[in-house]
Amino acid sequence: MATKMNSVILPKRTPNPSGVPMLHPLKRRSNFLRHSTFFDIPFLCLLALLCFCMGFGKQPLRAADQSSRPNVLVILTDDQGWGDIGYNNPKVYTPNMDRLAKEGAVLTQHYVMSQCTPTRLALFSGRYPGRFGISGLQAENRPIIPHDTLTMATMLKSEGYETYLTGKWHLGSWPEHGPNHHGFDYSYGGLAGAVGAYNHLYRKPSLNHPNAITWHRNHEIIPGYENGTHVTDLVTTEAIKVIETKRDKPFFLYLPYFAPHTPLDERGDFVDTPTQLDPENPKRWLNEDKIKWFHDPAGLIQQEEDPEKRLFLAVLYHLDSAIGEVIASLDESGQRENTVIFFSSDNGPQVNWGGRPYPDDMKLTDFNQPIPFRGIKTDVYEGGMRVPGFVNWPGHIEPKKIDSIHHIVDWLPTIATIVGAEPTVPNGQPGLDGIDFSQQLLSDKAAKKNREVYAIHRIKTDKWSLRRGDWKIVYYGKEEPTTESWELYDLAKDPQESKDLATQHPGKVKNLHKRFLAHRAKDKKEHNFPDFVEPMTN
Repeated sequence: MATKMNSVILPKRTPNPSGVPMLHPLKRRSNFLRHSTFFDIPFLCLLALLCFCMGFGKQPLRAADQSSRPNVLVILTDDQGWGDIGYNNPKVYTPNMDRLAKEGAVLTQHYVMSQCTPTRLALFSGRYPGRFGISGLQAENRPIIPHDTLTMATMLKSEGYETYLTGKWHLGSWPEHGPNHHGFDYSYGGLAGAVGAYNHLYRKPSLNHPNAITWHRNHEIIPGYENGTHVTDLVTTEAIKVIETKRDKPFFLYLPYFAPHTPLDERGDFVDTPTQLDPENPKRWLNEDKIKWFHDPAGLIQQEEDPEKRLFLAVLYHLDSAIGEVIASLDESGQRENTVIFFSSDNGPQVNWGGRPYPDDMKLTDFNQPIPFRGIKTDVYEGGMRVPGFVNWPGHIEPKKIDSIHHIVDWLPTIATIVGAEPTVPNGQPGLDGIDFSQQLLSDKAAKKNREVYAIHRIKTDKWSLRRGDWKIVYYGKEEPTTESWELYDLAKDPQESKDLATQHPGKVKNLHKRFLAHRAKDKKEHNFPDFVEPMTN
C-alpha cells in the first residue's frame, strides 16, 4: 500500500488558473512488482529464497533490479536555513517536511554551495560550480551551463524518463539558455531568480532590468504573468498536473520552489493589499488575524512575538502545505511508493534583507530562526552551506539518520545508481565530483571516510574553504590563498568554528592546502560564456 501522510490536514487544492494542459498526456505507469505481469508467484518465491540465502534478505533491491524504475522528485527550497524546519527546530511548523524526513534518511551533515545559482549548478551537473567558470560562483543571470553538458535531466531523459521543471531556474536567465536546452521536456516558472509573490516579476518595473519579465512556459512568456496568484501555489499546481498526467514512462520532476526567499509576501485572500504592518498595531500585519498562513494548528506562529519572524514562519507554513499537496497527489495517483524524493535547501539563511530590488519588497531584520553554526547565506562557514536535507522512498529507504558528510554534487551519481543509469561525461567536459551514496540509503553500508567538500564563493569577494573529514580550512581575502592564509577548525569538537587552530597544527593546514590546490586546478578561471554580451532593455 502507498504510504499516506494521514496526520497532516492539507488545504483544499484549487485548479491552475492557466488551464493549460501538460505536453505529454500519456498512460500512467504501474507500480513495481505489484502490477507486473512478467513475474509469476513461483518465480518470485524462488527469487526471494535466493536473495535470502545470499545474505540480502533484509536489504531493498536496487531499482535497476526491479521490473520498473522509480519516478524521481527533487525538491529544492530557497534560503531555508538549518533552523527553518521543524525536525531541527520545534518552533517551526513544517509537518509535511518533517514527516518525509522522519520516514526517510536524514542527512545530518548535508552541504550545498552558499548561494542559489552555485547550488543549482552543483545539483544539476554533479560538479563543483568553478569547473565551468566564474559565472556560476555567485547568483547570476549570465549563461551558466555549456550546451551539451551532462546534467541530471539529460541523463534521465536518455534513460527514458519524461523530464519536467516547475519553479525557479536561475542557471541562465535567457530563453536560449533555459531548461529545455538542458534536458527538460517541459518547463514552467521563472527563468531568473526570486520573483514577486503575486506579480512574478524578477525586478521592480522601475529598475528597467533586462530579466524583469521572466514568468514562462517552455521559454515563452505567459501573457499577464499569471498575476494575482501566489507563486508557491502556481508552482505546486503545475507540479501536481505533472504527477497526475497519465503516462507509460517514469518521470523526473525537478521542483525548485521560490520560497522562503524574499520578498516575503503572504496576503491570503487580500490579494490587492500588499503585505504590510498594521498602522494601528505595528507588531501585527494588516489582516493577519484573517490570513490562514499565520495560524498553524499547533499555534506556533502566533507564539512568536517578532512580526518579521512571524511572517517568515507563515511563508514556511505555506511552503510546507504546498509540499504536502504534492505528496498527496502522489498518494492519490498510486505513485507514492514508486517515487524517490530528494529534498534540500539551496543555501543557509538570509537573516537580514535591505528590501530593494524585488516587487513588493521590504526591509527585514533578523527574520530567520537561529542556527547553531557560524555564518549565513553567501558564507563558506558552516552556516552558509550546511542545510536541511533528506531522501525518502517508502519500502526502500528505512527511517534513519546518516551522519557522514555529503554534498549536493552527490545527488546526480546517486540517482544514476538508483535508476540503473551509467552517466557518461562527454569528452572535454569536467568529470563528476559527486560520490554515489545510494548504498548508504538502501542499506547500512558505511560512507567513504575523509570526504572532502570544496567551496569558493564570488571570485571578487573571495571566500574559500575545504573540509576533509573533521578538519576544515577557511579563508576570506582578495588574493588566492596561500598556506599562511587559512583558518583551521576541528568540526568534531567545534562545529561553531569559534577557535582557529591554524598555528597549532601547521602540518594539517599544509596538507589541506595541498588538497585545496588540487581542486582549484580543475576550475576554469574565465566566464562560462566569455563572449556573451547581455542584451539591454528597450
